[in-house]
Amino acid sequence: MNDLPLWRLNLLRAFYLLVTVGLGISFGPAMFQHSDLWAQRKGETAALLSGLAILCVWGLRYPLQLLPLLIFELIWKTVWLAAIAFPLWLNGAITPGVQGTAEACLMGLVLTPLVLPWRYIVQHYFRKPAERFR
Repeated sequence: MNDLPLWRLNLLRAFYLLVTVGLGISFGPAMFQHSDLWAQRKGETAALLSGLAILCVWGLRYPLQLLPLLIFELIWKTVWLAAIAFPLWLNGAITPGVQGTAEACLMGLVLTPLVLPWRYIVQHYFRKPAERFR
């Protein structure tokens, strides 16, 4: 039924766990103890990434079915680096906070493509016929 060997599935599970723990450490405490100013400036981002972390727990059980989460991780980090961090860096306006986020995103940009089963993704998300519209 699965096209991937067990070691590959376990590698995906380890990556889901890494995302869950990393986001949980980064945003978990702030979700329950925060100021109104923090909520206004960072609340949406923290809630979105906390939701992603919670869904990644589900990826421990269903690593292939939750692959779109890891693809989303790769895409949003790429977009953020290209549209936010890179222009700030070019203009010499990068702050320590932005630099920390950029470093974390760069780590994800390097690790995520190494973990993703690209042949499986191409076969199941690009070559597979689309479901019909009703």
